[in-house]
Amino acid sequence: MAQSKRHGARLRAVHLLLLLPFIAMLWVGFYNRAEPSIAGIPFFYWFQLLWIPLGAVLLWPVYRAEDRDNDGRRQ
Repeated sequence: MAQSKRHGARLRAVHLLLLLPFIAMLWVGFYNRAEPSIAGIPFFYWFQLLWIPLGAVLLWPVYRAEDRDNDGRRQ
């Protein structure tokens, strides 16, 4: 029981990927500009919208690692 509780609270390096979107969005000074624009959309907007699919891509390895851990615990 204690071993599974300790195992569930373990933070691994793959979990740090989840911090990247937060850091990128909190660093407003980096993307608070209009140029370069894409199809007339200022950098400020398309940079934020770009992080939606990037966040999903970064979430995938974390999901796979957690799913692999849960498969090991179920068996």
